[in-house]
Amino acid sequence: MSTVMEKDTELNNEVQKAPVEHDPAKLALLEEMMKAGLYMGKRHAKTHPRMKPYLFGVRSGVEVIDLEETLKMLDAAMDFVKSKVAAKGVVLMVGSTPVAKDLVEAMAKKLSLPYVTERWLGGTLTNFKTLSKRVAHFKKLKSDKESGRLEKYTKKERLNIDRQITKMTTMFGGIEHMDRLPDVVFVVDVAKQMTAVREAKRVKAPVVGVLNSDTDPESVDYPIAANDRSMASIAWMLARFEKAVLEGRAAVPEAGKVVAKA
Repeated sequence: MSTVMEKDTELNNEVQKAPVEHDPAKLALLEEMMKAGLYMGKRHAKTHPRMKPYLFGVRSGVEVIDLEETLKMLDAAMDFVKSKVAAKGVVLMVGSTPVAKDLVEAMAKKLSLPYVTERWLGGTLTNFKTLSKRVAHFKKLKSDKESGRLEKYTKKERLNIDRQITKMTTMFGGIEHMDRLPDVVFVVDVAKQMTAVREAKRVKAPVVGVLNSDTDPESVDYPIAANDRSMASIAWMLARFEKAVLEGRAAVPEAGKVVAKA
């Protein structure tokens, strides 16, 4: 544990030595990003060649992400999210790694956005019509249970239906109110969600993706180079995402403020 902490301190010191000429607000923002650990990349041996323009250097065999570049990428990505939300677009949040899933689910529920935090189901986007039928069946089972219409079945049959509902809640709970394909897919940890990224591309849904130094930034439409292994780093970026969504909603004409439920 002490070795890891020493390496973190060393990397922090190296980043802070970088020459900066910014206004106080930007310096404060970069300092926030450092404290949240956004600069921590992965081992140099795993670096993707196309990530080099977004990296500050290597310290103790670990890539240091250039936070000035990250900030530029983040601003462009969040401006895009804001514009899509202002146009009443649906934003699907995706993040299933152990460090990200609870944070992504909590933010999606807070913003009433659809989300996927379990294993991505093949065909979620590319076979959306079929998936929608399964989701409709799931919603009917829940409705029947709540209304007491399942009482006509035997105890064993009701138990089996309960098991179905539990399983389908895990599979479809986050997207049960997503009645059309998303206009944006926001992905945390692109390297772990390439199936989702490929499906989004096939249905022409732009992808905003958080990716580390081992991932091709050209694999998504709006890449954000940052540490995707830390709860503090992910939480900081999700706070920026929340701000973009809320600002986008505030820009929607009053008569048209319709938000996707989740």
